[in-house]
Amino acid sequence: MRKFYSFVVACLFAFSAQAQDYTKYVNPFIGTTNYGATNPGAIAPRGMVSVVPFNTSGGDTSFEKDSGWLSQVYEYTNTFFTGFSHVNLSGVGCPDLGAVIVMPTTGDVNIHPLQYGSSLSDQKAQAGLYEAHIDKYNVDAKVTATQRAGISKFSFPAGKANLLLNLGQALSNESGAMVKVVNNQEIEGMRMVGSFCYNNPKTIYPVYFVMKVNKKADKTAVWQQHKYNDGPEAAWMEAYNGQQRIIEDAYYPIIGDSLGTIFSYDFAEPTELEVKVGISYVSIENARKNLEAEISNVPFDEVAKRAKERWNDVLSTIEVDGGTDDEKTVFYTALYHTMIHPNIMSDINGEYPEAKTRRTKHTDGDRYTVFSLWDTYRNLHQLMTLAYPEQQLNMVNTMLDIYDETGWLPKWELNGTETFTMVGDPAAIVVADTYLRGLDQFDENKAFEAIMKSAYPVEGGNPVRPCIDSYIKHNYVPVDDELEDKLWASVSTSQEYYVADFGIAQFAKALGKDDKYKEFSERADGYKKLLDPDTKFLRPRYADGSWYADFDPNAGANFTHNVGYAEGNAYQYNLMVAQDMPGLIKSFGSKKVFINRLDEIFDTDQFDMANEPDMNYPFIYNYIKGQEHRATERVHELRKKYFTTKPDGIAGNDDTGTMSAWVVFSMMGIYPDAPAVPHYTITVPEFDEVTIHLDKKFWDNDQLVIKKTGGKTNKIKSIKVDGKTLKGYFISHKDLVAAKTLEIITY
Repeated sequence: MRKFYSFVVACLFAFSAQAQDYTKYVNPFIGTTNYGATNPGAIAPRGMVSVVPFNTSGGDTSFEKDSGWLSQVYEYTNTFFTGFSHVNLSGVGCPDLGAVIVMPTTGDVNIHPLQYGSSLSDQKAQAGLYEAHIDKYNVDAKVTATQRAGISKFSFPAGKANLLLNLGQALSNESGAMVKVVNNQEIEGMRMVGSFCYNNPKTIYPVYFVMKVNKKADKTAVWQQHKYNDGPEAAWMEAYNGQQRIIEDAYYPIIGDSLGTIFSYDFAEPTELEVKVGISYVSIENARKNLEAEISNVPFDEVAKRAKERWNDVLSTIEVDGGTDDEKTVFYTALYHTMIHPNIMSDINGEYPEAKTRRTKHTDGDRYTVFSLWDTYRNLHQLMTLAYPEQQLNMVNTMLDIYDETGWLPKWELNGTETFTMVGDPAAIVVADTYLRGLDQFDENKAFEAIMKSAYPVEGGNPVRPCIDSYIKHNYVPVDDELEDKLWASVSTSQEYYVADFGIAQFAKALGKDDKYKEFSERADGYKKLLDPDTKFLRPRYADGSWYADFDPNAGANFTHNVGYAEGNAYQYNLMVAQDMPGLIKSFGSKKVFINRLDEIFDTDQFDMANEPDMNYPFIYNYIKGQEHRATERVHELRKKYFTTKPDGIAGNDDTGTMSAWVVFSMMGIYPDAPAVPHYTITVPEFDEVTIHLDKKFWDNDQLVIKKTGGKTNKIKSIKVDGKTLKGYFISHKDLVAAKTLEIITY
């Protein structure tokens, strides 16, 4: 009887855990304005495909005027919808993808996006599902997705109806395409995309698709149009000069720019159409295989149900108790955003396009893409290492495969192309940090070899670290090189090199390479040569040792140009030496001088929550005895001010989940403040209890509970690990994943 009772209790507990719906706390509209660049479309965790309402082309241009250019397919304040795109980016600062767009219309066929576009109403979104009413046509739309395919359900009124597949419109700067109407239920083809940030016209590549509809069209056609303008804005503006051709029943391939297809119907009564789109970066054949394997015989509602279940699986890795529903919504939406990029690139059969050559290769694991590493090296990969180690391991192995294929680790990789966006050598930091945290099930020798290549001059130039020869010679990048247009932002670049070199040094030490540890430790200390003893700023310096005279520490904020700095000013880069905070404090001459500068940055609004270089600044107070409580105060203040449940509820560009990772860690009360230093700094959590379900295959522990107990203040009285008092406000990754409880006791 006792055994039966225990069995029943266990079953009830398992049912309760399984029944918990974490997706109810996900609000995909968060971050869809205020330059957050997220979208409310449907996507599966790490999905190659997302089905997103495209509303940033024409129509209401107020946002376009404010932003200068568009880096997203959806903007909450815009009202002009022109279809659902199937390959998209989330939280990036430059335009690309936003392609393979399907638009339902009624009445006579119109192929001009500026004329067939419509407003939307009754928009709703949850993890894996988006729905809206398309006002102009009285059509209800629902969309959902698997990892490699999307499915849309359109409810048409009786009468004439159309499905438009627009291959001309996109965020990409390219427009070449091929399309073939296979039959009156299926279309196949490809669309060229690429030129991320418009910075490299050679980085264009095809995205292949197959579209299937569950009802036969009465008429089919292919169209082609020509644009007025030929500048970069043409990729999203889609203004036409009236020249067009329409080919009916074109059951053969059509190649050209600004192509589209039409499936037309005449419904005697209200009718639902299901439209399924499979995507591949390898071939049309693989796009069809992806579609058939994931959604071919599965109805819409079942696909949506499975998408919700998959999201619950990944979100349930971290459970929170206590706090308000709004706080849980901020937390789980942030966790949701960290699970979008990097995303799967390999097809259902394991094939993917090799980096650089785009030859077809095969993997037995998961091939990832969208490595925005200048952003994500700071916290997202540490979150993956802690809570989703198998994903992080696959990401590192993908990076090493890219090294095998191209000769270099990635810098800002997108769908098998290297964009070389931003500054520094971030891959070295990610690989080193992952290894140092104990997630070492990858080829460490190959990894060190790859990092070494990026760290030195090479014949023909080092594309990852420009001016590396000058950097090694002077132990900083002289401003001379920047003024001669050899690179961008000499101070910021130097600081990124220092962080990378510190990571390399620690990696070398762990591998027993003492000579390299010494060499790169000395290189990492070079930041002291850029610290002006009079102003206490890291500032541009000439090769002869003199300081750049035209120096304004305020200039450069809000993405304005300033010599020395990338996307920030001297204040925002002033303390970006997280890898050696004790050394930086000492370099200021006294803790008082240092804390005065730290306070000044916050008190004069020089702190920029919307960008990466200073995002660890609130945690710096934990390094100053007697000031530790201010770390929690700053973190809670910033989180509540900049991260909310509203559409503008991300401080700025989510940077492929980096801002969201800051939120997840901050609300749990731990933060990986120093890349390649395998520890976390501790603040008061925003929840009473946080349970992280650890992967026992990697951490030899299945559960860590972070508790907040004691009084109601945000001042920490003591910290206990499995009941034993912790000295200080830092805990190593090794000790954290071995612990059952981390208790933060407040006054």
